[in-house]
Amino acid sequence: MDLEEEEEEDYRSESRRKASTVFSVIASVLSGFLGNWACFKVSEMLNVPSQAFPAAGSQQRVAPAGQSRNKVVLKPGHSLLDWIRLTKSGQDLTGLRGRLIEVTEDELKKHNTKKDCWTCIRGMVYNLSAYMDFHPGGEEELMRAAGIDSTDLFDEVHRWVNYESMLKECLVGRMAVKPSPALQGLSAPPSLRPEPLSAPLPAKDHRPRYDWFQTDGTVNIVVYTKRKIPSAGCAVVDLQDDNLRVEMLLGRMSYLLYWRLSSRVQDHVDVQTAHSVGKVQLCLRKSVKEKWTQLGQSLEHHDTFIQCKDRGLFYRECVLLSKTDVTHNTQLLRLQLPPGSRMQVPVGRHVYLKTSVQGTDVVKPYTAVDQMLIPPSQSSAEVGSDIHLMIKVYPDGVLTPHIANLPIGASLSVGGPEGSLTLRVLRDVTHLYMLAAGTGFTPMARLIRLALQEFTVIRKMKLMFFNRQERDILWQSQLDELCTKEERFEVQHVLSEPADSWTGRRGRIDACMLQNFLERPENSKCLVCVCGPAGFTESAVQLVRQLDFSEEELHVFQA
Repeated sequence: MDLEEEEEEDYRSESRRKASTVFSVIASVLSGFLGNWACFKVSEMLNVPSQAFPAAGSQQRVAPAGQSRNKVVLKPGHSLLDWIRLTKSGQDLTGLRGRLIEVTEDELKKHNTKKDCWTCIRGMVYNLSAYMDFHPGGEEELMRAAGIDSTDLFDEVHRWVNYESMLKECLVGRMAVKPSPALQGLSAPPSLRPEPLSAPLPAKDHRPRYDWFQTDGTVNIVVYTKRKIPSAGCAVVDLQDDNLRVEMLLGRMSYLLYWRLSSRVQDHVDVQTAHSVGKVQLCLRKSVKEKWTQLGQSLEHHDTFIQCKDRGLFYRECVLLSKTDVTHNTQLLRLQLPPGSRMQVPVGRHVYLKTSVQGTDVVKPYTAVDQMLIPPSQSSAEVGSDIHLMIKVYPDGVLTPHIANLPIGASLSVGGPEGSLTLRVLRDVTHLYMLAAGTGFTPMARLIRLALQEFTVIRKMKLMFFNRQERDILWQSQLDELCTKEERFEVQHVLSEPADSWTGRRGRIDACMLQNFLERPENSKCLVCVCGPAGFTESAVQLVRQLDFSEEELHVFQA
């Protein structure tokens, strides 16, 4: 799918720009930092406790305390960056001239020397001969995998490494025998094309995949999204009784994992995200310290990757923790998710509130916001435990008066998230313009924060905010404060029913107003985002198009 390819290209481009950093991390992992690590350490995420590998005395062992660590000195021109360049050179690293073959166990055993070293990882056979001098752990350690199925050895040290990508050009083919029983519970290996064995290498697989491992007290699930993850995260996790549902929101696509777990776990779920490498790890704590033979039984739609719009809504019961007045008729609600749930709502997405009003279920979408315009930093463990919604109370409405009268501690069902905004639309944007009316400001709030903190290429961002009266302006003091602190940001308030003392702009949206606001400097790339009531949105979109902005330069949030 084109969208997947574009998002993957974004990820790859970002990876190339940060290649030295990324591959230094990989080099560190490949050289085997080992020890008694806790379930979660953000800087050393997804590593498995050492058992019998590397061998005692190996160069990959961590040196005793107080001693320097023994590392293999690589020859000049044999860094990981040099390895990447070699794999891109077109040189035949398999000796098979692009053919893929089936490899029997007997055939694999024959290739067990430095100059002819094959190994099997998860049912796939790779020729490691060319990589021998590039391995940070040294030839001796790599030769332990020669001519055998080295899946178990690999998992004990390098489980999180994306070996499929690093060794793609070394792929010989598939093992002709079934994978080892030790792999039970792991996700299936990537499939080769069913074409004849002389077919070229398969195209890169954009589909996410997962893996899992366990310790005495924990079960850990690792999801490889194969794309960069924004700081807001992408994981929605729900643990209800023994059922675990994990959804990854990846642009317009949704990746779902769904099990009935093999045994009981505690209610709390820890979620850690390695944003730059696109990996998410979940940690569940076992109720009883026992070895699991499998993760669990697959439930409906498990391991599916489809468009978000085709995924059914899933609801969980949340508790109303607080209500704070934002204006005379708008409140900021703080909802607490159940202990077994985590919801990382991507920027621009909305959730659905559902409650029973006079015996009838009423549902309405609301855009998630932060606690304030530019909130203080949170640890990744804290993100996703609460949801903040900014709700305008309409006296004649059905749902909002009911919500306004709910006591603290009341329950509300929350479904989603959903939404169409993807970070792809912000790619290479230099000028971001936002047109918002009333609570149409809510998707802009997190978009402003995202643009300021993660898109340094954006030179200017301007918000034109339409309201009836000054008392209707949401987070006015915070917007004005941000203008004074951040030179890239500008806000213009426009009131349709201002007081005589109002010195700002007056009126309703029109062509003259936008013509002066929507500048298009030379060599710029612009994006105009619109959100508000239906009549406002329709007028704004029409006026923007009349100013010769293309469909690619326009994004409309559904208010």
